[in-house]
Amino acid sequence: MAPIREINQKEITSQKATIAITGATIIDGTGGTPIQNGCVVVTDGVISAVGGKADIKIPANAQVMNADGLTLLPGFIDSHFHLDGVHGLPAQFLQNGITSLRDPGAWIEAYDEERKSGIPVPRLFLAGPHIDMFPPAYPRDAYVVRDADEAVREVNHLIDQGASVIKVYFRLPPAIIAAVCKAAHARGIPVTGHLETTEAKEAIDAGLDGIEHITSFGLTLVPQREGEKYRQMVLADNNARKQGRYEVWKNIDPDSPVTDSLGVFLKNKGTFVSPTLGAFEYQAAAGQPLDTARLEGFGKMKKITGKLHHAGAKVVVGSHSMIPYAETGWAFQREMELLVESGLRPAEVITAATLQNARFFRIDDRLGSIETGKQADLILIKGDPLKNISATRNVNRVMLNGVWVK
Repeated sequence: MAPIREINQKEITSQKATIAITGATIIDGTGGTPIQNGCVVVTDGVISAVGGKADIKIPANAQVMNADGLTLLPGFIDSHFHLDGVHGLPAQFLQNGITSLRDPGAWIEAYDEERKSGIPVPRLFLAGPHIDMFPPAYPRDAYVVRDADEAVREVNHLIDQGASVIKVYFRLPPAIIAAVCKAAHARGIPVTGHLETTEAKEAIDAGLDGIEHITSFGLTLVPQREGEKYRQMVLADNNARKQGRYEVWKNIDPDSPVTDSLGVFLKNKGTFVSPTLGAFEYQAAAGQPLDTARLEGFGKMKKITGKLHHAGAKVVVGSHSMIPYAETGWAFQREMELLVESGLRPAEVITAATLQNARFFRIDDRLGSIETGKQADLILIKGDPLKNISATRNVNRVMLNGVWVK
């Protein structure tokens, strides 16, 4: 079974060179103790040494970069990125420290213009169009199937085209999700899903590896009668979920036994959860009418995200690209801040943004942490993100595949 690769692997610049980054505080992404006054040596795009500056012998031919006062981290990995019609957005994310991204629902061809621009972009892990049933919520980004056989054929077609993940959308019932998962897993490809009208535990039992959006747990966390009312409303009108989800979530009890059991379930199943909190964020604004359903519902989303993490669910960072309360290009950092607000420690958020996402992508053998033998996707920032996660906005330099990005 072939390893999972980014669609633009052959387009990413490489160089024969030895680079030593010295003096930085190294946060390696594994959750371990940071290395003060550290040193990382990169040889031909691969990390060849990591440790304290005093313990590393720097090769005589190395280009030495003094990074005193800076923090060195693995490149960030974004589990939920969308182009959203913004030309140059992947390149902007790369400048802001995101060295790998995954689009879980767009035609692979949609990235042709970005790939041909000549401007460096992150490693692109693409799903192709998400698999949905009629009427699709986003017709331009969907492949509509009518039965399990049609879904399986499309799974294999997308993987043949280079898809590194398959995404199922919320109109697919568990039986078709099971067929999709079986076909994708036979090819070594994970499956993730956006669920609104399929109950999450059923979908995970059917084989889902990941869940996109904290709102996908709505039907799991409310009484069945209440959930069925919402489900029928969305099945009748895709747009009903936009306000309807907040009406549902404002009534969820984060401290209920149902929430606790969901956390245990996700831990036991090893399911990855990309909450994309930034997509649902609501802030009260002076002079504007207060939407109490959105305010209360979003507060519950944050609290439950924290509870699921503390229960052992594998929470990862997904930006959703264009969100209400982040400037263009900074949605990933905003999501990290929201995860801290949800109760995760900054160190846990950094791991969620790097190594945990690499595990979700099934690329942790070569990316996601600063360890010997891994590809050199690195970022230097000013400040200490372990004390203030917003320091991740202070990007000083970005390295992709052992090459500094201009």
